[in-house]
Amino acid sequence: MGKPDFLTPKAIANRIKPKGLQKLRWYCQMCQKQCRDENGYKCHCLSESHQRQLLLASENPQQFMDYFSEEFQNDFLQLLRRRFGTKTVHNNIVYNEYIRHREHIHMNATQWETLTDFTKWLGREGLCKVDETPKGWYIQYPDRDPEIIRRQLELERKKKQDLDDEEKTAKFIEEQVRRGLEGKEQEVSVFTELSRENDDEKVTFNLNKGACSSSGGVSSKSRSLGPSALKTIGSAALVKRKGSSQSSAPSKEKKKKSVLDEIMEIKEEKKQKTAQTDYWLQPEIVVKIITEKLGEKYHKKKGVVKEVIDKYTGVIRMIDSGDKLKLDQTHLETVIPEPGKRILVLKGGYRGNEGTLESINEKTFSATIVIETGALKGYRVEGIQYEDISKLA
Repeated sequence: MGKPDFLTPKAIANRIKPKGLQKLRWYCQMCQKQCRDENGYKCHCLSESHQRQLLLASENPQQFMDYFSEEFQNDFLQLLRRRFGTKTVHNNIVYNEYIRHREHIHMNATQWETLTDFTKWLGREGLCKVDETPKGWYIQYPDRDPEIIRRQLELERKKKQDLDDEEKTAKFIEEQVRRGLEGKEQEVSVFTELSRENDDEKVTFNLNKGACSSSGGVSSKSRSLGPSALKTIGSAALVKRKGSSQSSAPSKEKKKKSVLDEIMEIKEEKKQKTAQTDYWLQPEIVVKIITEKLGEKYHKKKGVVKEVIDKYTGVIRMIDSGDKLKLDQTHLETVIPEPGKRILVLKGGYRGNEGTLESINEKTFSATIVIETGALKGYRVEGIQYEDISKLA
């Protein structure tokens, strides 16, 4: 029987059938061929072209799986970005949109077994923002537009700058208030009763030419003041005399600190607050082993740190025996040398600077050092704790 003509019902039916989605179990991913029924799929598996594809895949199956996985990932993300933008959407909705395309890569040919595994992988790799809810997994494509990223960075930088300006303003106001309190002299006025040696003496108020004077006699144009007014004038005069006597005495003002010292103190406090870390091991410092698990041979013995591994572990070379040990910093403690010896700052704002030990305060377990390196060379630091410094080898 010959092939049906182009416009016959049989030919038209044959052209209509492949347009819709077929069953997945009758699809060959290696040959990218969709079969209509089970018999057609069986015939395809026995064909020579299919057998050649299987031989090629058997030589390097991982390469084919990586290729299909990469194609599936790229097509899926491209559809998510183009169709939904940066909206949060259910992963199954995106997948249904993806498989509508007849030539899509099927998931059973990739390294992911389920859509959930693929969604988790996208979240781990940072390709999408993933969120698990009672209704299922939701994904969101991150917006990587350079212009939008630049605006976000500018907003963050501006916000941080505003916070810094507010902190500077607050510190400046506090400094002005402190200076005002230090320089202010509190004056207290003391009021006492007027006492006179001669009770018969009268105080008169002379109105000649608008001038006021007090005398012992009584003139023709004078008025006698009452007891209440007399008491007030006498008290005011007494306070005035006391004030003049106090102003004549030398004033004792507190010695104010220089502006440079105040700036250094503020800078030191800020560095001490922001530079605290929980790891302190540094190369070429002398440490003491405090753990008893290594036996008496190494307990309370000193060594030099030769190498620091992962910030918390150090390779220690013993001073006495020359043995090398790998210990955590919890099994070690710092060594405080004699005054005049060189030390290294391990914690705080001066971390990494070398200095000289000036003195030790055994009551407060602190020391006074002089910085020898860095921008603060020659600066004297008091009250630094024992565990923040150690002897240099």
